[in-house]
Order: sequence, then structure tokens, then C-alpha cells
Amino acid sequence: MKNIIEIRRVLKEFKVLKRKTGLKSSFTNFFSRDYKIIKAVNNVSLTVKEGEFVGVIGPNGAGKSTLIKILTGVLTPSSGSVKVLNYIPYKQRKEYTKNIGVVFGQRTQLWWDLPVKDTFDLFKYIYKIPEEKFKNNLNRFVDVLGIDKYLDTPTRKLSLGERMRCDLVASLLHDPKIVFLDEPTIGLDVEAKFRIREFLKEVNAKGTTIILTTHDMSDIEELCPRIVIIDKGKKIYDGSVDNVKKKFRKQRILVIDFFEEIDENKLKWKGIKSIKKEGDRITLIIDIKKTAASDVIKKILSKWPIYDITVEEPEIEEVIRRIYKKGV
Repeated sequence: MKNIIEIRRVLKEFKVLKRKTGLKSSFTNFFSRDYKIIKAVNNVSLTVKEGEFVGVIGPNGAGKSTLIKILTGVLTPSSGSVKVLNYIPYKQRKEYTKNIGVVFGQRTQLWWDLPVKDTFDLFKYIYKIPEEKFKNNLNRFVDVLGIDKYLDTPTRKLSLGERMRCDLVASLLHDPKIVFLDEPTIGLDVEAKFRIREFLKEVNAKGTTIILTTHDMSDIEELCPRIVIIDKGKKIYDGSVDNVKKKFRKQRILVIDFFEEIDENKLKWKGIKSIKKEGDRITLIIDIKKTAASDVIKKILSKWPIYDITVEEPEIEEVIRRIYKKGV
């Protein structure tokens, strides 16, 4: 697979006014202004291959959305090079945007007072989509996302979940090669999230490259084989979800079903951080820096008859939270 996104040492700086407090200082701000430079994206390099589904995550203010805006051509980097689909997004924006789809969770591209179907017709004209292709795509998307009953409804009357599904359709009608999604499931209920996730899986399976930014770690686990973690404008991790768990996990969870109830105090061994008992079931949290889960399992099997035993990994959300707090 060839690289369709290539970012080399990209820097994006913003000049921000340093405001002084107090009446006298407020007055002097009119005559003497001090500025500070904020590095929203700091020396980031990244490549993405055709057909990948990549999650970009990070705490608020980390630079995720700024990076997406650079990739979509909305912002020009202060330095470095950006090439997407062999276009320089901020220089060849008109030609480039014909090949991408964009959804920003907090903003809609649908016309506020028009029925949804009218916006789709307008996009057909803007992107010069052939009639047959337009009908086939629209029918397929409407069916998968279940938006047929919203087509004649003005955008302003749609709920957030309904509007988000319609926004996704609008961004994909012209068969873009890359789709950029910024918080596409924000504020949605369980049913709406499920529909959107299943839809995105189908779109990606047909070869469309998807770049997703989100704070919802369940989106990441469900959709993205690869994640990029951005913090304070810098890329601090780039790899698979499984690898980030292996690299940063500090504990494992054992759920043991005994044939009969046992005294949990007999399990207070080195490396056991906590013990939770529910009848014949005991859940152990193991500090893998102090003892291996396999050693604990062997010890248990040598002492008691076991009905079932399950080894669980920590949630990805817990791993990412630890990275945000302590760094890589």
C-alpha cells in the first residue's frame, strides 16, 4: 500500500496576546502589547497508507483538531511539509477538497433551514456527481444509516444523532478517498453510536482511508487498529492499540470461578493489588511489575480446583489516561 498522507516536521504556531490584569494594565494594553507564541502542532511527522483507519487522540488542547485542519487545508502550517493524495492541501484546496470528506462533530455542513434531501442535491451539483452514482450512494447510505424518514425534514429540526448521520452521508456522497472525522459520535446515544460505527467499518472495508479524532476510547477500540497520540502539540505514540496496551499496562485482571467458596485472605500474595469476592468468584488485580499473571495462575491451580479462569487486560481508557498523566 502506498502512502497517501505524508507529513514532515510540521509546526503550527499561534501568536496570542498576553493580557495583563487590573485597570491600569488594561489601559496600557492599548499602547503596549506583549505576545506569546503557542505551538499547537510541534514538529510532527506522520505517514498514513491507503485504506488505513487511524485514530488521533489526546487531551483537550493537545493539537488534534489543529492537525486535522492542516490536513484538510483549513490551516497553513508555520513550517514543514504536508502532502495528501499528492496535493498540498492549503495550496491546492479547490482540487484537493473534491477528493476528501470532512465531518466536524460540533459543526454541520447541512443547510440549516433546508430539508436534508435538498442539501444532498446541492452537494451533487457542487461535486458534479453523476446521476446514477449519486442515486446508488444515497440509497445505500440511507438504508445503512436508517435516515429515510429524515430526508424531508429541515436540518434545524433534527436531533444531534440524526444530524450526525446525515452529515456522514453528505461527506461520502462523492466517494472521497479520505474521510476526516472530528468527534463524530460526541453526545450521541448508544443506538446512534452503534449505527455510525458499523457504517464507518463498512466504508473503510471498501478501501476508504479514515482519520478519526475522538475522546471516546470505545470508538478507538471498536474502529481503529492504529492510534496516534498527540500531547502538547507533539506526537508521543504511533502504533497499534494492542501494542500501547502491552507497552504501558501495569496490571492484569484475573477472574477465577472456584468449585467452592474459599477464604480470599489466602490469596494475599506478593503482587496482588486487590481482591474482590462474590460468592465462588474472586477477581484479582495483579501488579505485573512484581509478579507474572502466569505464576499466580499456576499457584492457584496447585491449591484449589478451578471451574473457570479468565485473564483480562486493562481498559484502553485507563492506559491512555496513564499516558496523559505521566507521559510515555
